[in-house]
Amino acid sequence: MGVFALTGSATGIGAAIKTQLRDNGHQVIVVDLAEGDICADLSALAGRQKAIDGIRALAPDGLDGFIPCAGLGPSVRPLSLIPQVNYFAAVAMTEGLLDLLLGRKGSVVMIASNSAAMVGHDEYVELMLNDQELEACGYIGDKDGHSAYAGSKHALSCWLRRNAPEYARQGVRINAVAPGIINTPLSDKVLADKDLGAVMKDFGDSVPLGKTGEPEQIADVVCFILSRKASFMAGSIVFVDGGHDAMLRPDQF
Repeated sequence: MGVFALTGSATGIGAAIKTQLRDNGHQVIVVDLAEGDICADLSALAGRQKAIDGIRALAPDGLDGFIPCAGLGPSVRPLSLIPQVNYFAAVAMTEGLLDLLLGRKGSVVMIASNSAAMVGHDEYVELMLNDQELEACGYIGDKDGHSAYAGSKHALSCWLRRNAPEYARQGVRINAVAPGIINTPLSDKVLADKDLGAVMKDFGDSVPLGKTGEPEQIADVVCFILSRKASFMAGSIVFVDGGHDAMLRPDQF
């Protein structure tokens, strides 16, 4: 059985991934803010390094997979926390664990979002891709939650596509799932937000399949991509959103 590391597993999609991997007999090393094998604040450089060091200690022989699932939604304040966790922590930990993945020809599955395609490739995205964390956090500080969240996922998707070929040449597959609206505590917080709630509800009501998704449906796809059944997938971003992206962007793929 495999050895996997997972961030953000206390609730929602992360919890569903953890459960499915463990049910299949795998060892899962959990990183979370308060509940995990390693407790670390991934918004901070020190927390990211603590998480990397902790995973190294628990997986000295390497990793079969890494899932940077920890993420913050558009209702979180201050907005600077969103790129810190959603983009910079995911990238830093993937890079920091690469040697452990190389040893086992492991796989990385990132959590993107169908909202990544809803924003442009703007200065905020470029600051993230250029590893300018302080500048990106300062830029987004007085903007809106949707821009902060969608932009962070847009940047993460671009980072994945830019780096997947070189990682693949080394034997490590990097892919992502892009969920739509899913029944999670993150979505519940957005629905309860006075500024974003109505828009979120309307968005959920417009899902072509007629309902919002469940965390287990995302976990099913993540675990497939991690498996050898997906051994020829590299650099893919799989939309798991009930048809929303196809509805919104019928001529883009």
